[in-house]
Amino acid sequence: MIGTLIDKEDIVNHKIIAAEVDRTEELKGKLMDAQRLGNEFKSKTTIVFNSEDGPLRVETTVWSATDKYIQIKSGILIPLASIIHVEF
Repeated sequence: MIGTLIDKEDIVNHKIIAAEVDRTEELKGKLMDAQRLGNEFKSKTTIVFNSEDGPLRVETTVWSATDKYIQIKSGILIPLASIIHVEF
C-alpha cells in the first residue's frame, strides 16, 4: 500500500497539502461509511493523505465527516482534498 505508515498522533507533525487529484466527491460516500464503522463498530479505516513529506498512511477511527474534512481522535482534521485513498 502507498504511503508511509505513521501514528495518528504524529499527523500534527506533518504539513498536510492537497492531493494531486481532488477525489473529494468520489470518496465522500466511502468516508461516510468509515464514520459509521467507527461510531457503531469501533472499526478502523486506513487513510492515505498527501503531505509535504509525500503520501502518509494512518490507521484510525473516523469520528466525523463533513463536506471539507474528516475528524479523527484528539480533534485532528484531515482535509478531504488531501485524501488519496481510503480502505476498510
